[in-house]
Amino acid sequence: MLRRDAPVAGDRRSGTIAMPLPVRLLLAVVSGLAVGFAFQPYALWPLAFLGIAGLSVAVHGTRPRRGFAVGFFFGLAMLGVAIIWVRVIVGGGGVALLGVVGLIAFEALFFGLLGIGIGLVGRFRFWPPMAAGVWTGVEYLYSRYPFGGFGWTRTAYTAVDTPLAGLLPFIGVAGLSFVVPLLAQCLAWVAIAVASTPRTGRRRPRTLLLRAVLPALAAWLILIGGGLALRGWNPDPADGTGQVAHVGIVQGNVPGKGIEALGRMRTVTANHVAETDKLVTEAQQGRYHEPDFILWPENSTDIDPTADAITEEQVQSAAAVAGKPILVGAVMNGPGPDERQTTGLWWDPQRGITARYDKRNLVPFGEWIPFRDELLPIFPILKLVGAQSVPGTKPGALKVNLSLNNGPQQQVTVGDAICFELAYDDTMYDVVTSGSQLFMVQSNNATYSGTGQVSQQFAITRARAMETRREIAVATTNGVSGFIGRDGQVEWKTAERTADSTVVAMPLRTEITPAVRIAPWLERGIALAALVCCVAAVVARRRTRS
Repeated sequence: MLRRDAPVAGDRRSGTIAMPLPVRLLLAVVSGLAVGFAFQPYALWPLAFLGIAGLSVAVHGTRPRRGFAVGFFFGLAMLGVAIIWVRVIVGGGGVALLGVVGLIAFEALFFGLLGIGIGLVGRFRFWPPMAAGVWTGVEYLYSRYPFGGFGWTRTAYTAVDTPLAGLLPFIGVAGLSFVVPLLAQCLAWVAIAVASTPRTGRRRPRTLLLRAVLPALAAWLILIGGGLALRGWNPDPADGTGQVAHVGIVQGNVPGKGIEALGRMRTVTANHVAETDKLVTEAQQGRYHEPDFILWPENSTDIDPTADAITEEQVQSAAAVAGKPILVGAVMNGPGPDERQTTGLWWDPQRGITARYDKRNLVPFGEWIPFRDELLPIFPILKLVGAQSVPGTKPGALKVNLSLNNGPQQQVTVGDAICFELAYDDTMYDVVTSGSQLFMVQSNNATYSGTGQVSQQFAITRARAMETRREIAVATTNGVSGFIGRDGQVEWKTAERTADSTVVAMPLRTEITPAVRIAPWLERGIALAALVCCVAAVVARRRTRS
């Protein structure tokens, strides 16, 4: 059933589609499933545009209460596909299932707000940019709140293999999370125009063409064309500063699965020592270039190497055999009692630890437990989290002395990001703006091995490489490690649950892309503009009623 000229605030000539609430909810669920399958590991990215457009059609012309319900059901469906891997954190059983459902339902509340916002701005004539802005604003919220936020399912990450990825070095992840919904809103704009235009009359095709199809087509052509044209843009030459670091990437593997993946204490360190010895031997035999330093993953020591003599000896033996520094991912005690930090340690074979970076963005319920005293009695499995992790406060930029290609020692700034931090724009941009010349990622995905989390994180890493135009070396405990070019292309990649290693050449870079400088302000500006539009819609609606 269709109706036209609905008496809503804004442009009275903008039609809408009258649907019963059950039909709207069904459309929301189907649309949410579509967007969920656009993320890795499925990577059916065209579904992102269709799903986002479907949500806009479902909420168009609704009142706020219905808009919230439609958006909430959309969020449940989308997150139920995209982040179902969180189940491995809480284990099995009915209480664990309740925890997973609770997390997904809580995050879906943000999409309820999204439904309200799209419904409000849909009352204006030229609503697609406003609706896209609402998407950006809601992503801004759920990427920061609560407990630091959970920005794992931002729409930009569905577009890493599309022509739109060429826009990343200019507008960043935040800007691309506006562009993807904008193109989807154009599809919804056309669909609503077709459905709400009278089926009779000579001017119908011409009206549709001028008012809906041509503007939507123009937006698609401009943005897709811009992305294609900018794919090869880089702020500096291919060789960067003219110096190259050869980095050994080591994935040592772990013995277990799930939340107990690291197995018996010190086993993970022993595995990385063995794989490092293998890599050094193969480099001496000429299979690889001799590394200038070696990258180990997050949690490559499961005990503080400064407090445990055996772990210290393991790491020192690997550095001594290599004769090169190792960037070690370690679990460190402190700073207080029953506290710990996840850390990257620059371990020199002669001088020991000379630089340190402490992870800033921690995984709620994985590395620290909000409301710990209240939740531990309900979810006993959370005891496996151990001591509360404490976030670091400084950017991941390690100023270290390094000999490149056996040349004289010089100071090089090595950028380090640890696992979950990849989802946080400000943390990633700090790595670059603090002077880093090389970009390392240390990660431990062992808990999520065999789930979609692993490939989702790798896609996020590729997005970071494209927006910073920096090569990124990734080391994980048991997959997926890899080397990503500055254009986002995967140049080397391991399998999961294996031990593997290689040496890659990484040019030293100092240039900074426009995205790193402006994307945070761009996101805040879009979010603020969307809020203003929503408030204006509420005011206009009340005036119309009065």
